[in-house]
Amino acid sequence: MMNIRHCLVLLVGAALLAGCSESDVAEVNSWMADVKKDTHVNVVPLAEPKTFIPFAYGVREQIDPFDPNKLLAELARAAASGTNPLRPDATRRREFLETFPVDTMKMVGTIDKAGVTYGMVQIDRAVYQVKAGTRLGQNFGVVTGVAESAISMKETVQDAGGDWVERTSKLELQESKETTK
Repeated sequence: MMNIRHCLVLLVGAALLAGCSESDVAEVNSWMADVKKDTHVNVVPLAEPKTFIPFAYGVREQIDPFDPNKLLAELARAAASGTNPLRPDATRRREFLETFPVDTMKMVGTIDKAGVTYGMVQIDRAVYQVKAGTRLGQNFGVVTGVAESAISMKETVQDAGGDWVERTSKLELQESKETTK
């Protein structure tokens, strides 16, 4: 039984070795030699690289075209000479609440006095009363209305082109975060 297994293994090994003969390799080598003989290589020579000549910028004393201050100066000049009816009066004396940005203000409530509804605006720890017509914020804002839940306002700002435009915004009532124990 053992001899038959050995013989079978030897027979399979011999069959595998017979499949690895060099007849196929010789045929492939002769085909490759024929192809090499018939193929002509055409290599186009590369062009000579161009010599780099650096450009000398000799206008250092002129205004930089990419300077953001140049754009701001031009926008200010255009705004000063413009006839836009929305342009705010720059000579008007500013009120106290116009010194604070609107994003630092919080509406904390309302109060009625003599039939006029006032909105209560908190800035830092101080609380101020505002009514329709009160000016507030650094963007020439004017209160247009006071309701139980929000203070409506209209601001006058410059757009990207330097024109004055109006935008509306609201200061909404901020609920108290205090809890009773």
